[in-house]
Amino acid sequence: MAVFVIGDLHLSLGADKPMDVFEGWQGYLPKLEENWRKLIDPEDVVVLAGDTSWAMKLEDTFADFSFLQKLPGQKWLLKGNHDYWWTTARKMQNYLEKSGFTSLHILHNNACRVGNLALCGTRGWPFDDSEAQDAKIMAREAGRLEYSLAAGEGAEEKIAFLHYPPVFPGACAQDLVDVLRRHGVQRCFYGHLHGKAIRYAVQGDVEGIRYRLISADGLAFCPYKICD
Repeated sequence: MAVFVIGDLHLSLGADKPMDVFEGWQGYLPKLEENWRKLIDPEDVVVLAGDTSWAMKLEDTFADFSFLQKLPGQKWLLKGNHDYWWTTARKMQNYLEKSGFTSLHILHNNACRVGNLALCGTRGWPFDDSEAQDAKIMAREAGRLEYSLAAGEGAEEKIAFLHYPPVFPGACAQDLVDVLRRHGVQRCFYGHLHGKAIRYAVQGDVEGIRYRLISADGLAFCPYKICD
């Protein structure tokens, strides 16, 4: 059983918001599906690190989630800044069960256990805005990350997933990084960055934590294998 990750699929099969209009995204969906099917087996686990569907309402995700359901692997969905369809965990889980999306699961205030690993995470928040409201949201996201990592207690390794980057060159979301360190996280994967912004992504070790960008275009639309 292998673990993979990819973020920012920005699926729009049920909405008129194609990503092909952006440079580098032309024909990305067939490319994504081809790479996915080559790499991933039904028993594998795939973390989708936010911005999975452009749908505005939960019921409007049906076409996008049907596409994911047909792909091999068990998929764990994290919230992104464009996942406007996101609602409560209970409502989402009920919708997935009712719709027959048996391979889709929600990663929110919980952890996914895969062997000796615990897959944990939350959306995160931009840390370059000091407004009070943003500070409150950052604190809330740090709390959710804390809750998720605590749910993975007892695992040999806790791996963290965020949608927003927790680090930039010379800066970091201190609230989130403090939580990662407190729980002994050594690997953290994040998305959100696209196009020219990819060049500024922190990739590698920063004070004992290895960071990696896994946005879809940053990975050339090929899921990244974390471990076997």
